[in-house]
Amino acid sequence: MAREEPPEITEDGHFVVIDGRRWRATDPDIPEDVAARLRKVLMAARRDVGAALRAGEDPAPARARVQAAKVALGERGTPWWEQTAEQRRQRWEQGL
Repeated sequence: MAREEPPEITEDGHFVVIDGRRWRATDPDIPEDVAARLRKVLMAARRDVGAALRAGEDPAPARARVQAAKVALGERGTPWWEQTAEQRRQRWEQGL
């Protein structure tokens, strides 16, 4: 299976551009092992949203987990470039 090219990153590093749309980039200071764990949590929560919808159940609990993972990754909430190093570390540690 061919590997996709990495997305374009804005000059300031704050956003990735996918299909012409800007999305907030993951905090680059998150250690890779932590970021991988958070991405795993995020993907599981996204799968749970879909499963809940297909089952006709309330997806709110799974959506809350998606939100928490996205915040921990720095992709939502206070922009990571506006936080101190300590605030950033606390954010991703709370996400675990």
